[in-house]
Amino acid sequence: MSNFELKEKSMVDLFVTVEGDEWKKAVEKAFDKLAKKVEIDGFRKGQAPKNLVEKRVSSVERFMEAVDENANEWMRTALDENDLKPISQPRLDIKDVNDTKVDLVYTFAVNPEVEVKDYKGLEYKVSETNASDDEINAEIDRMRNQYAEMEVKEDKAENGDTVNINYEGFKDDVPFDGGKADGYDLELGSKQFIPGFEDQLVGTKAGDEVEVNVTFPEEYHAEDLKGANAVFKVKVNEVKKKVVPDLDDDFAKDLNIKDVETVDDLKNTIKERIENSKKASAEQEADNALMEQLIDHITVELPDVLVDDEVNAQINQLASQIQAYGMQLPQYLQMMGKTVNDLKADYSENAEKTVKIRLALQKIAELEELKPTQEEIDKQLQDIADMYQMEFDQVKSMISSEMIEMDVANQKALTFLKDNAKK
Repeated sequence: MSNFELKEKSMVDLFVTVEGDEWKKAVEKAFDKLAKKVEIDGFRKGQAPKNLVEKRVSSVERFMEAVDENANEWMRTALDENDLKPISQPRLDIKDVNDTKVDLVYTFAVNPEVEVKDYKGLEYKVSETNASDDEINAEIDRMRNQYAEMEVKEDKAENGDTVNINYEGFKDDVPFDGGKADGYDLELGSKQFIPGFEDQLVGTKAGDEVEVNVTFPEEYHAEDLKGANAVFKVKVNEVKKKVVPDLDDDFAKDLNIKDVETVDDLKNTIKERIENSKKASAEQEADNALMEQLIDHITVELPDVLVDDEVNAQINQLASQIQAYGMQLPQYLQMMGKTVNDLKADYSENAEKTVKIRLALQKIAELEELKPTQEEIDKQLQDIADMYQMEFDQVKSMISSEMIEMDVANQKALTFLKDNAKK
């Protein structure tokens, strides 16, 4: 026998009573299992007479073993009877247990009731985008600089030149850690070094030995050098200037870009790239603005578990991103002066919005009967396979079909909102 009560934040108490022959058989089976473990002097393990074993195995032990062995099966049956689908790990509480019955309560969260109103006619405006001549020329200049060659020069160094130097830093005439290097290439004007260092090398040439006087910034990472005056003894080994290739058809061809043979082709290709990038950004901004509006049209009481799961997902994503840079999450937290709980608090508001948007899109897909086709599902799987350079079947086996269908349905709901928005 089972029934349930829906509480705040979509938490459910599922009440299950097991009694009569079902409970009696469960307890007897539990006793038989426990009896095999009982050791009594004079008898082989599990072979002692039942009346002696009964004295060693208490009623409470039998009841608890019976619940342990059958709790999951009883829960599954009750879930089916009441058409419930938990979205959190159920917690079990034994309310009453005796020779005739056991009363159990399973507590868990279910998907909340969602109401979405007036979702047609939201505003969706994508900003117009274009690539200016300055942006195109700046990108071409970047490419030319990327393909520039370095040429040794005998003249004095100028801003933009690269000097190869040996240097050693002194504070109060004493060398300090990390202040020495040989054969270092420094581009003057790049601001790689502390303020004033590069400026004092302008006008030097190969073979010069100079003293560079600097003051370290107050926010410098080394505690003993913050705001300190220092002298660097520098020897200039070589001065090199950057020779940028001419912007001509030969340069355009050398880039090996598809369908680019001339400077005009190059400019058109760059123009298209910039505009596509801007368009993608503009569409993302418009999508975000649309989702912010959608949040105002949804009524839902979120279960804590949904928000907690989203927070953890976002933190795991952050951990993967920083791991790509050779850093682990604990190192990152230490560097930022934060704890995991701080991070969870930081992500909480965004996670709540994300969950609300996801539930709203699911509801719209349901209301508008936006069901994914098999072709759409396969395309989504193939996109994931291409992104991670995996086989289609491998991706299909790793991701639940329910998750993919939900994702595709949500995408269709988003497209529906755009198509029915005020533009």
